Amino acid sequence: MSASGAPAPFVIAVDGGGSKTDAVLLSRDGTLLAHERGSGSNPQLDGLESSVSTVDAVVSAVLGSRDLNELAQVNLYLSGLDFPAEISAYQAGIAQLRWAIPGTVVDNDLLALLRAGTDSPDAVAIVCGTGINAIGVRGDGATARFPAVGSISGDWGGGGTLGSEALWHAARAEDGRGPRTLLLEKVREAFGVAELSIAIADLHFGRRSSSSVTDLSPVVFDAAAAGDPVAVGLVQRQADEIVAYARVCLDRLGLLDAEAPIVVGGGVARARHPLLVSRIREGLAEVAPRAELKIIDTAPILGAGLLALIDSGATADALAKARIALATV
Repeated sequence: MSASGAPAPFVIAVDGGGSKTDAVLLSRDGTLLAHERGSGSNPQLDGLESSVSTVDAVVSAVLGSRDLNELAQVNLYLSGLDFPAEISAYQAGIAQLRWAIPGTVVDNDLLALLRAGTDSPDAVAIVCGTGINAIGVRGDGATARFPAVGSISGDWGGGGTLGSEALWHAARAEDGRGPRTLLLEKVREAFGVAELSIAIADLHFGRRSSSSVTDLSPVVFDAAAAGDPVAVGLVQRQADEIVAYARVCLDRLGLLDAEAPIVVGGGVARARHPLLVSRIREGLAEVAPRAELKIIDTAPILGAGLLALIDSGATADALAKARIALATV
């Protein structure tokens, strides 16, 4: 409600990841009023202060000169908020900002991905992009989550892992410690070198960005499509990891026999490599035969906007209107 007691007409939603941050301003009837995009805002990667600064900048941009008394709801969904302590720290970090009204929601961006892909109250969302993580939700509010802080929490997969694995196998193929693999040729081509040892030295001495390793993930799928056994094994393992996340989420929530959608997003998943997708479908058929795989291209900001509208008490018609408006953001 506004200070005058009239219905507050605006909501703000933010989706922040490792490479970009989207903020939208919506009226409670579902109209998209403003959209801004900034750099990444993952607090684990950028630090809390930098993340808060990025989010503040995009939120302030969509707000413009609008009256804050008309702001009904603010929902922030960021990657890197994997522990309750991280969420609490972020809430404290934004507490003094002018737009951080009472009831501001701060949570992991997987919730935005999930709602972008389904309206079902019982569902699982898995992101397989640069990294990998998942969340399961049940209609009564129960959730299944993972620490998702890398190998120390048992994580394997995403572009970063696949790129590193491609380089690892290629290096061993070049010097003879490992089996011959098409990955060697593919990685040399990607790096533009005749000998992989040149690129390895460049990475070691900082002459080549470490992000270039993550950029190698497509070569894994290229080599797998050509039938390379090493690459095929990596793609199969990635699919099995996605199935494992789905299985554990559904099991924890007692939904293994439910018709629950499995929403999968992120760049690795969106490529829809046939071997990856078929292996995921086969795995799900074994562990959760009634689950429905949904690989989505829609940006998570759609889900963030819908959640903000839901929390503000928007109508079903408003949600339908917003889903259309946010689909192209």
